[in-house]
Amino acid sequence: MVRTPLTRWERQRGERFGALLREARGGRSMVDVAAAAGVSAETLRKIETGRAPTPAFFTVVALATALGVSLDDLVAACARDMPEEEQTLSA
Repeated sequence: MVRTPLTRWERQRGERFGALLREARGGRSMVDVAAAAGVSAETLRKIETGRAPTPAFFTVVALATALGVSLDDLVAACARDMPEEEQTLSA
C-alpha cells in the first residue's frame, strides 16, 4: 500500500505536537515517559523530533495520559493555523 505524502501543514502539525510533548515532559527522561506510556523510547524520540508526524491514536492517548496532558489541549494546540483546504478535508 502506497502512503499519500503528507502536506507541509501536516508535517508542521507533527513538529508542533512533538514540541508540545517535549515541553510537557519537562525534566522527566524520555525513557521514563515512554515506559509509563507503554511505547518505546525510540517511538517517543521520533514523535518529539517530528520524524513520526502522524502517530497512532492510542499512542497519542497513552503519551497524553502518561504526561497528564488533556487531549483537548493537544488538539487545540495542534489544529491552530489550519489552512482552509485542510479544514474541508478533515470535516
